[in-house]
Amino acid sequence: MVDGESESSASPRDSVESKKKRQRILLVIALAQLMIVLDTTVMNIALPSAQKQLGFSTDERQWVITAYSLTFGSLLLLGGRLSDMFGRRRTLVIGLLGFAGVSAIGGAAPNFAILVAARALQGAFAAILAPAALSTLSVTFTETKERARAFAVYAAVAAGGSAIGLILGGMLTQWLSWRSCLYINLFFALPTAWGVTRLLARREERSRTTLDLLGAVLAAGGLFSVVYGLSYAETHTWSAPTTIATLAGGVLLLVAFVLVELRIKNPLLPLRVVLDRTRGGSYFAILLGFLSMFGAFLFLTYFFQESLDFSPLKTGFAFLPLSAGIAIGAGLCNTKLLPRFGPRPLVPVGMVVAAGGMLWLHQLTTQSSYAAGVLGPLVILGFGMGFVVAPSITAATAGIAPQDAGVGSAMVNTSQQIGGAIGAALLSTIFLQAVNSYTGAHAASQSAHNAAAVYGYATVFGVCTLIFSGGAVLTGLLMPSGRLAVEDASTPLMAA
Repeated sequence: MVDGESESSASPRDSVESKKKRQRILLVIALAQLMIVLDTTVMNIALPSAQKQLGFSTDERQWVITAYSLTFGSLLLLGGRLSDMFGRRRTLVIGLLGFAGVSAIGGAAPNFAILVAARALQGAFAAILAPAALSTLSVTFTETKERARAFAVYAAVAAGGSAIGLILGGMLTQWLSWRSCLYINLFFALPTAWGVTRLLARREERSRTTLDLLGAVLAAGGLFSVVYGLSYAETHTWSAPTTIATLAGGVLLLVAFVLVELRIKNPLLPLRVVLDRTRGGSYFAILLGFLSMFGAFLFLTYFFQESLDFSPLKTGFAFLPLSAGIAIGAGLCNTKLLPRFGPRPLVPVGMVVAAGGMLWLHQLTTQSSYAAGVLGPLVILGFGMGFVVAPSITAATAGIAPQDAGVGSAMVNTSQQIGGAIGAALLSTIFLQAVNSYTGAHAASQSAHNAAAVYGYATVFGVCTLIFSGGAVLTGLLMPSGRLAVEDASTPLMAA
């Protein structure tokens, strides 16, 4: 019985050390996710400086942003399956080092073509990195309270990191140069890669399935076409031949992808992952949430800079109440409410609260100030989004088999990307229609021009109110009642 006594006496110390190691893993994953999210916006403020130095046109400028989202969105499912096949530790390191390398290339870019190519490669490595990061979190934190806290942190970073990207981009561009917005990734990626090698076990459970090449090609092609079509619609029109052709082609490719996945033995995306009501409802909630939130983010940026005359750096700081609201909502929801009630009542409530914030923003006029017209709605919107995103991400990865954790996590990121792309394109069209309607009914003047823009913003926020309200009904019907079941990982991830 000596061995048993030794094991018993060592257990508390082992438990404390194990908990500390899991907290370090959470820090590493949060840093990796923050790098991915802030890179969607960190270059926005730097674009005018990069354009001036490299000499590319205003029409070309959008590609510095679009190249990242195109490769990121289209390769996520493939990246998720690669992490299942080759292990999360390996794919995390490859993703982090690759992201650092291409960021350095982008920072040193001598011309526009190399800058865009580097941004596209950033998106490709982000597609490898993001699913591996979330699935690592999913299989590392299996105890209910710890898991709730970990996913609250992840959700806050995922939903609020874009605002941090604007602040960081403004600081770096103003104090250093636009190139530092790319070089900064080395300070995120390299220490995080070192942390991964130190904290995650070399041996872990991997999927023994072969890669579904046909499914990978169809999924990547379909998602690429959809994201490209939506991006093209945002800068052109929905009726443009390129928009119609790419969206239709993307839908056909995705339909073909589903048909292939139903027939083959080892699919890229096992349909059991998305047909589960809890996970399917969670993916849908994430898509709708990011669709509306990205719209609010985009048009509030315009309102701050064009109507309130904020500087880019001040604009970034103006979004901090949104991030704070998300963090508070996510923390309260995941640590206190989700373990007791499950996701079904929480996600619809979050949608209703977020709809309330949007409805308040719908009242914006040319006389509105930040303190009276925006600050309160931002906190409410953020709080509601915390209730939407945090339990949805947790539910989307709860109870999933370890061999499917990567591709299941990839669907979370895919929902975010597709939701953001749809939101930017759809709401931009609604904004332009509202502005044209207003200007057509009023005499041309500078005040009418300003009023038309604010009327367009308010119209968009009204549409977002309806989207959140509809989402509350749909997620309430789709998601089942009950608490979440968390499947324990059979293989430890932490290094000895």
